[in-house]
Amino acid sequence: MAVGAVGVEAGHGSPLAYGGELTFTVVMTCLVAASGGLIFGYDIGISGGVSQMKPFLQTFFPKVLRRMADAKRSQYCIFDSHALTSFTSSLYIAGLVSSFAAGRVTRSLGRRGVMLLGGALFFAGGAMTGAAMNLAMLIVGRMLLGFGVGFTNQATPLYLAEMAPARWRGSLGVAFQFFLALGILIANLVNYGTARLEWGWRLSLGLAGAPAIVIFVGALFLTDTPSSFIMRGKADLARSALLRVRGASANVDAELKDITRAVEAAQSSEEGAFRKLFADRQYRPHLTFSIVVPFCHQLSGMMVLTFFSPLVFRIAGFGSNAALMGAVILAAVKFGSLILSTLVIDRYGRKVLVMVGAVIMVVCQVANAWIMGAQAANGHIPRAYGVALLVLTCVQGAGFGMSWAPLIWIIPGEIFPMEIRSAGQSVSVSTTLGLTFLQTQTFLALLCRLKYATFAYYAAWVVALTAFVLVFLPETKGVPLESMGSVWERHWYWKRFVGDGHGRRKPASSPSAST
Repeated sequence: MAVGAVGVEAGHGSPLAYGGELTFTVVMTCLVAASGGLIFGYDIGISGGVSQMKPFLQTFFPKVLRRMADAKRSQYCIFDSHALTSFTSSLYIAGLVSSFAAGRVTRSLGRRGVMLLGGALFFAGGAMTGAAMNLAMLIVGRMLLGFGVGFTNQATPLYLAEMAPARWRGSLGVAFQFFLALGILIANLVNYGTARLEWGWRLSLGLAGAPAIVIFVGALFLTDTPSSFIMRGKADLARSALLRVRGASANVDAELKDITRAVEAAQSSEEGAFRKLFADRQYRPHLTFSIVVPFCHQLSGMMVLTFFSPLVFRIAGFGSNAALMGAVILAAVKFGSLILSTLVIDRYGRKVLVMVGAVIMVVCQVANAWIMGAQAANGHIPRAYGVALLVLTCVQGAGFGMSWAPLIWIIPGEIFPMEIRSAGQSVSVSTTLGLTFLQTQTFLALLCRLKYATFAYYAAWVVALTAFVLVFLPETKGVPLESMGSVWERHWYWKRFVGDGHGRRKPASSPSAST
């Protein structure tokens, strides 16, 4: 595969030395694997819509219905219920727990095996929530969904990063977010269609089993990644898998040799992967961005707005069905924006998307805060201003959809060296799920207290975190995974940790010195 890698010369470890092409097999393999995003996306989209359905609230959260009937209560505080937010957030605390175990399970079962396990758990959770008779059964079902999300989110981005050719890794990696956004859109359409049914909430929750079946059946037909095969001592299968996805014209032996060398270096210190990530100075940049990238994604404010968009649109003056349709429009805009990110991410790079997305999000958030603040004295938001809020929120969603929506999965999947890859991805996923839990548990209370200033709060976070990323994150466009270390070694700041202080690689430690 002919490709120019940033800062990587042709020769050993370069994609120029591997040859090959973008084959139909690798495209289909990555698309099937990326369909795991349907699981996460469906849950993100389904919970907010179900949370404002009256039959669902009457069954599990009758106090919220009484608040909705109280004309004296602030519109911002109608849905401020810890029990209601626990319905959404319980999934993510379970996902956080499973993500800690996912790294070790991945090394034992491989990326494909973990995707199968995640799909099975998500199917069981969907069946239980759809049939829930009480709050305890509902929460247990949500936790099973969380275990499925934790395993799938850990394995799928690594699978995509390891299978995709370096030149197209960004575009193929976006496929996970593409399916995630598709899952959100489908979930909102399901909510809109079932909202008028007395038992519609059961159908919405139970249909979570459908995306679980898609990833489970799809994973049955996938091969595992060459890196995963090598880690489990299956070199012949690794070569076959690499030949299958790279094509007959590729220099498979050269790429396999680099992968084998990276795996052997990783296995020499495999047991200390988490300790090395947190304690070893040379992994300081990897640890930093395994935490910072999820913060950028979560504190953009777009994720909680995606979860609770029907509730926010209700506060903005929309009726129940109109609020659900607003959520559908928002999901459709985000889905469409991913097509744009797919086209440009490997042409212009990751940091350009970060910058453009941040400008769009900040402008829209500040405008939303101004509109809601200016109309606060009226006690309600006029229809014209409500439509303006919807439009601005959709534009904000487009900015998010072309930047941090895909980058949350692409960047962590490509920056970690082999010896800490599973551990680093576990930290990234657990940070994402932990922040999602905190955000979903506190957002409605935050909205009740800060009111329209909530949008300005998130805009401030976007400005601060974007500035940090633009200064400290090196561009990774087109760089092979096995050569990613050279990017950090030449960075003006991180070279003092990764290199010898002059942009040169540190001598590798011997296996006997590793723990």
